[in-house]
Amino acid sequence: MITAPLAAGYTPGSTYGWRAPVMAAAGVGAVFPNRDLVAFYLIDNRALHLHRYWVQAPAFAVGASALLYAATTWIAPRLRPIVLAFGAAWIMHLLLDPMAGDIMWAWPFSTEGFALLQIPGRPGTHWIVAFLTHWSILFEAAIWVAAFAKWRHRRPQ
Repeated sequence: MITAPLAAGYTPGSTYGWRAPVMAAAGVGAVFPNRDLVAFYLIDNRALHLHRYWVQAPAFAVGASALLYAATTWIAPRLRPIVLAFGAAWIMHLLLDPMAGDIMWAWPFSTEGFALLQIPGRPGTHWIVAFLTHWSILFEAAIWVAAFAKWRHRRPQ
């Protein structure tokens, strides 16, 4: 996903409450897997493929979210909706990424990636342009439309 992580995170955020901290946690959780872009471009000098960082491993996301939830339940139960929104949005991002990007579904046993689609690059064209002009961008547009419809019909708590 290139354009829709925030829109995809909107659903878990709105599910666990419309309050600003919950929605903010969902937004951060939805884009959290893309922190690998920072490492890819600024730290690792593009040495490791984008989706080979720990934040892109579903098993790690589920495990870390479960541990964070357990700790929150024990230490500060009132923060559970915030933790749930963050974790659910992070996992939602990883469920949607394989539309056009490979994800390490078998990690920690394998770093092999799996993608539903392979978006071919075009010579002389930046990879972002290839993604934005591929038909799969319609899937991201549908996520934006669904998030907008949910926002339009919200019932603030």
